Amino acid sequence: MSQPPWKKPSPSTITHDTGLMIKNSLTRKKEKFVTMDGSKNVKWYMCGPTVYAPSHMGHARTYLAFDIIRRILSDYFRYHVDLVMNITDLDDKIIQRAAENGQTCEELSRHFEAEFHNDMQQLGVAPPTVLTRVTEYMEEIVTYISDLVTKDMAYESNGSVYFHVDNFSSSDKGHNYCKLAPEQINNAELLAEGEGKLTQEFGSDKRSPRDFALWKKSKEGEPTWPSPWGPGRPGWHIECSVMASDVFCQLSGSDVAGVTHSCQSACAMDIHSGGEDLKFPHHDNEMAQAEAHSDCTQWVNYFVHAGHLNIKGFKMSKSLKNFISIQGALEQNSPRQVRLCFLLHKYNDPMDYGDSTMAEALTVEKMFGEFFHNVKAVLRETSITQPQKWNAGARTLQLAITTCRNSVDAALKDDFDTPVAMKALQSLVKATNVYLESVAAAASSDGGAVAVSLVVRNAAVYITEIFTMLGVIPGTTDAGAIGFPIGSSASGANAEETLTPVLDALLEFRSSVRDQARAKNTQGVLKECD
Repeated sequence: MSQPPWKKPSPSTITHDTGLMIKNSLTRKKEKFVTMDGSKNVKWYMCGPTVYAPSHMGHARTYLAFDIIRRILSDYFRYHVDLVMNITDLDDKIIQRAAENGQTCEELSRHFEAEFHNDMQQLGVAPPTVLTRVTEYMEEIVTYISDLVTKDMAYESNGSVYFHVDNFSSSDKGHNYCKLAPEQINNAELLAEGEGKLTQEFGSDKRSPRDFALWKKSKEGEPTWPSPWGPGRPGWHIECSVMASDVFCQLSGSDVAGVTHSCQSACAMDIHSGGEDLKFPHHDNEMAQAEAHSDCTQWVNYFVHAGHLNIKGFKMSKSLKNFISIQGALEQNSPRQVRLCFLLHKYNDPMDYGDSTMAEALTVEKMFGEFFHNVKAVLRETSITQPQKWNAGARTLQLAITTCRNSVDAALKDDFDTPVAMKALQSLVKATNVYLESVAAAASSDGGAVAVSLVVRNAAVYITEIFTMLGVIPGTTDAGAIGFPIGSSASGANAEETLTPVLDALLEFRSSVRDQARAKNTQGVLKECD
């Protein structure tokens, strides 16, 4: 089966055109990004975690990747992003785990939700604009489902309510079911997984195996809420349709999602994101529910998915003993190293996380760290009052900065291609090092050569700006700041100022040893080491 046609956003006026291309899962190719109204305003919904266990590196892969994309949209392309994220604090997994632990669902979910937020904060992931929880939306969910029943897009059966896939697909509204993964439409395993372990026995209540639960009749001991169909609780997929529609309706100036609106004017969104594993049935079912409810054919304009994360070639699993929690990962590596690791891999490609992956990130961190230290040492030894006229070397470096800017811009416009952007930044580091080494060589021969400090500074400031935008370096109000922050001591003294003499001495020693080694002067190397 092929994917149904996608409608390119066509606002009457486009006031913010950045040339950004995004890999759209609705077409499986890159599409030019245009907001619904052509402005800077972006409405983005992101599937949040189901909070029943510690957050793991699969979560880090997804939420760090989208944090980076959000920063690029906001701080590089200057979009105004309203990001809505949900917390699934009630579902079959939570009910089952709470019963095993002798806890209430609320106790379990609140504990792991707090852990999740703490993990995200440590990773430097910015909080969403709006946070929604399933248990805070029960009234809206019941109203929404009632609307679907009234439209004959859902039906009650034995106290539960199911979405009527055949009625949706055959309606005269032009609806299409299973847009993201039409080849999976009859995948029984995925369909069963989407329904939840505690709902398998209700399969005979459905008119079709493809129909899915909107409202589940509660069994004894399960959490329950009142509804026109009897006590029960929501299905998994309905929560995102309701909460996203409700928030975006309110952002558009409408009241609530319980009232039918045009998708384009109210409850629709520019971007929806989540993990690759959520495409079917979760995301396909979300769209079907929302499009049935609002009588539109395209609730989401751009669907963006993060790639799978494997651990040393295998899917992460406790049974394989390769489960890595975020806290466990942060015991081995810093948040900056983890972020650099993900920046070196395309957000929507499969990624293998292991020792070699982190080794690459550590090497890159070391490269940039030494670069910043070298530049700071040069800037301490030179002054803006010294000659700033470009010679051939300085001109070449300034042109390298321009080339880097253009390369980074093209990479970020090409579906947020951070690996290519990182390579461009590394090339600029190498160009700067070549220039500084040429200045040092000239100084050793005639004693009068000095670096054109502003050009060197330009390179370091640009790299710092891009790293700040990507979240590698914390935001600072210090214009022209350079490099990774070293922090402050308990006494309040700036640690970098305290360590500067030591860093300068180490850099001078390394440079001297390198010069003696290049000259093949073994005695000189030994003398430097004394």
